[in-house]
Amino acid sequence: MSNIRTKYLTGIRRIVVKVGSAVIANEEGLSLEVIDNLAAEISRFMRQGYEMILVSSGAIACGRKKLDIPTRPFSLSEKQALAAAGQAGLIQAYEDAFEHHGQPVAQILLTREDLEDRTRYLNARNTFNILLRWRVLPIVNENDTVAVEEIQFGDNDFLSALVVGLVGADLLLCLSEVDALYERDPREDPTARKLTLVERITPEIEAMAGKKPGRFGRGGMFSKLRAAKMVTSLGVPMIIAPGKTPLILERIFSGEEIGTLFLPEKKTLSPRKFWIAHHLKPEGRLILDRGAVEAILKRGKSLLPAGIKAVEGDFTRGACVECLDEEGRVIALGLSNYSSGELRCIAGLKSCEIHEKLGFRGKEEVIHRDNLVVLR
Repeated sequence: MSNIRTKYLTGIRRIVVKVGSAVIANEEGLSLEVIDNLAAEISRFMRQGYEMILVSSGAIACGRKKLDIPTRPFSLSEKQALAAAGQAGLIQAYEDAFEHHGQPVAQILLTREDLEDRTRYLNARNTFNILLRWRVLPIVNENDTVAVEEIQFGDNDFLSALVVGLVGADLLLCLSEVDALYERDPREDPTARKLTLVERITPEIEAMAGKKPGRFGRGGMFSKLRAAKMVTSLGVPMIIAPGKTPLILERIFSGEEIGTLFLPEKKTLSPRKFWIAHHLKPEGRLILDRGAVEAILKRGKSLLPAGIKAVEGDFTRGACVECLDEEGRVIALGLSNYSSGELRCIAGLKSCEIHEKLGFRGKEEVIHRDNLVVLR
């Protein structure tokens, strides 16, 4: 094993494994051979003391085969119906495969709305932790049947990155039909060079991905790089590896330089700031003056009322809002201690003037730095 891989794979105990539709499904439906191989490996790792969470696509592909519907563009409602028809078959295939190895499993279906609400988020985390303590494998998928466009994760690469933050995982292993990140899409350019290590996800790295999805799923290399940016911001490494390769987990942990390793960032987000940055949808916008922007970006300060020039949108206390500079660039996200109506009354005021204006003693900060996530 290379020194770098030794450093980042030694001591890992909690692993999120994401498997895409193109890995476990084909034109004939689910690939039971791939599922059986995956179940055997994950079961062995769990017997060795690793804690594993499996995020699996495949319900829509399974439903399409079950109902004998040819591949074509589907509407959202049609995808939801296919997912409803296929999810039972998908989890049953996993149930049967893991039963051969004496490994109990549990199904967890999530929507983005489940993780936006802080109470539901914490409840979900508690459920994961109890299952892992009981040595049960959680198998996670998006609840496609009820997830309207506004509350969809979009793809399971994004969902798996959120699960990493939710459960405090040590590694995200993304099993894909593509065996690694390439300089260019190898489906279009067979001579493209493979990258085995990415130290930092720069705009040049992002440009290598394109936005072409996989054969059966909604994701693609673009969505995998987005997931990598998310988990590495938490201080967690990620590996993209070929999902159909036999003994893929053993090969990675035995030292083979297979796939692409993304190194974690040195300056990382706390779990709470990760939740703010990636789970919540902004409900309003605050336009800040130059002094407030400098205080946030350069000095790590909280946002005070005096630095606000304008308030856009209608929101209540505790809402997630965007903070913009005077040129309209988003510089941060955070949880507001005031409603939009209150902020319009106190914008530009010094802290000592707030009580007189509102008629009650409010918080000194509009957004405390512990609830403020800097985006650039």
